Amino acid sequence: MLEPIADLEACLAKLPGLGRRSAQRAALALVREKERLLKPLAFALSEAAAKVTTCTCCGAFTTLDRNPCAFCTDATRDGDVLCVVEEPADIISLESSGAFRGKYHALGGKLNPARHMGPGKLRLAELKDRVLRENISEVLLAVSTDMDGDATAGYIVELLRGTGAKVTRLAFGLPADSGIAYSDPLTLRRAIRGRMDA
Repeated sequence: MLEPIADLEACLAKLPGLGRRSAQRAALALVREKERLLKPLAFALSEAAAKVTTCTCCGAFTTLDRNPCAFCTDATRDGDVLCVVEEPADIISLESSGAFRGKYHALGGKLNPARHMGPGKLRLAELKDRVLRENISEVLLAVSTDMDGDATAGYIVELLRGTGAKVTRLAFGLPADSGIAYSDPLTLRRAIRGRMDA
């Protein structure tokens, strides 16, 4: 294969959700349709590289000319509640639900000693400073339910002890349109513990 196509394929294969075969098909489609696919993609990538950054306050994706971001500067959002997420992409998912109207704080990952992700590599000091500075009354932890997410949540609970902020966590339970027979034991245990009035 030609080197430029092989390089393109190798870059595409690094993207989440694209395996080697999918990356190869995508690379060939791009070079086959330069005007319709390749040039607009190259322009969009260049614009994103030049203009997209993370908010200096919350860590969400924003543009250089809008920093702090729209979430941080929106006066209609509830400034008493701060939702802590692992990655900026998690904010997009939560916003699409329409269920949260507070402010956000992206950590930039989760604790994982095996990957050398300790507290110093996450935006934890910024979180505590923000809780104190903005007089946050509730911190909602919207982190993964895996072992690293649980460790991160536990660390944050200890970090924020004494700040006056109530620390809560997303409810655990069965996904919508799912049955008990398809759920794993851990999900079922958490669903039973987090039960609510009918």
